[in-house]
Amino acid sequence: MSEQKFEKATFAGGCFWCMVKPFETQPGIESVVSGYTGGHTVNPTYEEVCSETTGHTEAVQITFDPEKFSYQDLVEIYWQQTDPTDAGGQFADRGSSYRPVIFYHNEEQRQLAEASKEALQNSGRFKQPIVTEIQPAEPFYPAETYHQGFYKKNAAHYSRYRQGSGRADFIESNWVNQ
Repeated sequence: MSEQKFEKATFAGGCFWCMVKPFETQPGIESVVSGYTGGHTVNPTYEEVCSETTGHTEAVQITFDPEKFSYQDLVEIYWQQTDPTDAGGQFADRGSSYRPVIFYHNEEQRQLAEASKEALQNSGRFKQPIVTEIQPAEPFYPAETYHQGFYKKNAAHYSRYRQGSGRADFIESNWVNQ
């Protein structure tokens, strides 16, 4: 019997509520945790991160089986959940705590993310430059329990938020119908 080897992927793409479902529903995904990363404080709270004083961004950390679902496929899903041309936040959520970042866990992930970003830039899909940052993974702090699996626990609120923030329409017009 072979030993299952999981890897981590960490993505920031605006509000973490909207970043869980697209990944969690894929094969080979062990878990998707909402949390905070990229800052200078230890174990920040939601209120602290939203205050823009910790340097953290909302992110999801995915534990996945690369033999069932590749990192490259995760990156492709990531792009399709974000506006990669907006460094000031994502959709209605503004500020550095909502900035788009791919946090890589090893050199292979860095190379794949960089190549994917370059391919997206060269594709002509967007007229503006692709500004999503690619940075080394930093300590990841899980968010409070009420943020975990929000799309399942608060389906109506999640749906209204996803639509009202502009995310759903952006994805529809820039990814689905292209």
